[in-house]
Amino acid sequence: MHTLICGSLAYDTIMVFKDRFKHHILPEQIHILNVAFLVPDMRREYGGCAGNIAYNLKLLGGAPLIMAAVGDDAGLYLQRLEHLGLATTHVRRVPDTYTAQAFITTDLDDNQITAFHPGAMNFSHHNQIGDARDVTLGIVAPDGRDGMLQHAREFRELGIPFVFDPGQGLPMFNGEELLEFLRLADYCTVNDYEAKLLTERTGRSLADLAREVKALVVTLGGNGSQIYADGGRIDIPTVPAAQVVDPTGCGDASRAGLLYGIARGWGWPKTGRLASLMGSIKIAHRGGQNHKPSRAEIAAQFLAAFGESLD
Repeated sequence: MHTLICGSLAYDTIMVFKDRFKHHILPEQIHILNVAFLVPDMRREYGGCAGNIAYNLKLLGGAPLIMAAVGDDAGLYLQRLEHLGLATTHVRRVPDTYTAQAFITTDLDDNQITAFHPGAMNFSHHNQIGDARDVTLGIVAPDGRDGMLQHAREFRELGIPFVFDPGQGLPMFNGEELLEFLRLADYCTVNDYEAKLLTERTGRSLADLAREVKALVVTLGGNGSQIYADGGRIDIPTVPAAQVVDPTGCGDASRAGLLYGIARGWGWPKTGRLASLMGSIKIAHRGGQNHKPSRAEIAAQFLAAFGESLD
């Protein structure tokens, strides 16, 4: 049985400016901004929420199935997915478009200027949940606006439990739309910033919003996470990382841990701890899909961190 991962596949082009933006962007001249940054360091990573979540779930031994839309330039990404054993059956190629991609320039203070092109992601609503077979769990991750709404409704109509993960797509929706997502979903996961935005948009407290779903998970970066479930709150500790290299994709790694635990019917404390560990493993590597622990290595780290078997 599969976990259907609805979301984006994207290329991330990451450039490093060996200076500080503040030395080149003059506040008094912001109305005629015209700057250029020399970026001698550049790398291109495979990313997108669906790609990252599926990659991590595969590491855990799960059965992810990606549903996404890509453009004419997706050949290398599709080859990579197939090499990793991730089916591309429900990855739609949209002619005359580019695959979604982010162009990120980072300065020496870790400030970032990002340009994001959604490309084929805007056509994600052409994919239908009902086309996927043997699906027992799903997630609606950041994607095209219409696609996110449609897929949430289709999951509910088909009786397939799913996680609502609005991520950076949350600002696309108003309060009523966000409440609809929560009423359709079985679970919701957001980071602390998104949680604040969610409460502002809906005008309701986190405790109140948590009543709409079986569990509301709020990640807190280096401070672990909180899971609102069964009328209470469970505090999940963080797992110290071997080193802090790059936070890109940490949230997606955490989502994979949640999906793995939910699919196996684990309790929330164990599920939350696995999610915490997956984020810790990811942050020690650059990019969203460059960490390569085996299932046995993940289990060993889980045992060392929590004194509990992963199996």
